[in-house]
Amino acid sequence: MSDRLAEHRRMLHRIPELDFDLPKTRAYVASVLSKLPCEIIPAGRTGLCAYFDAGKPDTMAFRSDMDALPITEANECDYVSEHPGRMHACGHDGHMAILLGFAEELARRADALPRNVLLIFQAAEETTGGAREICDAGVFETYKVSKVFGLHLWPGHEKGAVVCRKGPLMAEACVLRIDIFGKSVHAAAADKGVDALLAGARFVEEAYGMERDAFPDDVLRLLKFGIFESGTATNILSGHTVLHGTMRCFEEDVRARLEEGLRAVAANVERAFSCRVEIGFLEGCPAVRNDPALFERFRDVLCGRACERLPDGDDGAAFSFTEAERPTMTSEDFSVYQRMAPGVFFHLGLGRNAPLHSVRFDFDESVLHFGVRAFLRLLYGI
Repeated sequence: MSDRLAEHRRMLHRIPELDFDLPKTRAYVASVLSKLPCEIIPAGRTGLCAYFDAGKPDTMAFRSDMDALPITEANECDYVSEHPGRMHACGHDGHMAILLGFAEELARRADALPRNVLLIFQAAEETTGGAREICDAGVFETYKVSKVFGLHLWPGHEKGAVVCRKGPLMAEACVLRIDIFGKSVHAAAADKGVDALLAGARFVEEAYGMERDAFPDDVLRLLKFGIFESGTATNILSGHTVLHGTMRCFEEDVRARLEEGLRAVAANVERAFSCRVEIGFLEGCPAVRNDPALFERFRDVLCGRACERLPDGDDGAAFSFTEAERPTMTSEDFSVYQRMAPGVFFHLGLGRNAPLHSVRFDFDESVLHFGVRAFLRLLYGI
């Protein structure tokens, strides 16, 4: 298994693709699945599912993402990205390798599967819309999915360790765009213009103060701007500023108060600068919330305390398991599947290595078999 997992991962690492534009990635996944006793189902523009029919009344689903990031790789390994400016810097090549290895294990056991299995390979996790397209395709209803599981490879945790928690695990994300319209004039006649750059700076300062002061310290939330675009020349007052940012939280009332606070900041800036401010909230994905009852079963099965049945080759040894004290402010569209069926998402430790989204992100491929083993244990044990 280990050699096949490494082969899958390296083949996919060489051909990173973005968003929904995944022709080579999708073709590789389909080429592996086509050799196995499963039904291959297109879902959405680029998504792909594989259904293993065990003749049972319900189905357990497992998900992997397929897209990469617009990052230029700095590694010098023999499987480095062949696509300039694109890189699997978030481990999705490993996620696909795990799910393909799991599919091959399902094929080996096809005559004795304890339930039907739906494998989901989705596009556009790094952007938005990939999970929704899968769900809109109706596969959860058609194949009677009763539970769904997924994982993310995670640097900083012990290699092969499972890190998870009941309830909220990862944050809801909302993308912000702020447009500030002033009046552009020559700097020598600044009193006749409206400086949209200065108004933008004030907006950022007041927005950060609003987020800091509106909530107690123990309320988890985040408001940050990553892009500030303004102006056309060094001696011309800017007539238009654009801010791009992110807002993250776990509760609907927190999001509502952040939105209300940003609108109040916009009104203040408009009054102070005689400018016009427009705010756009682009919905991202909801918070990842692990079903409490399913989490208890998940934890007990992986810890070897309550397996109804072990798959062949599994000695029942416990996984290294840590229940996270706090959720993380990163986001994940696995949450969309959790609105279709009870689900658990977990992090699988990679040990100490470069962080996610780094130009030097890489990992020890021996960790991949932990993912396959965990999925098999869940399939047979829950």
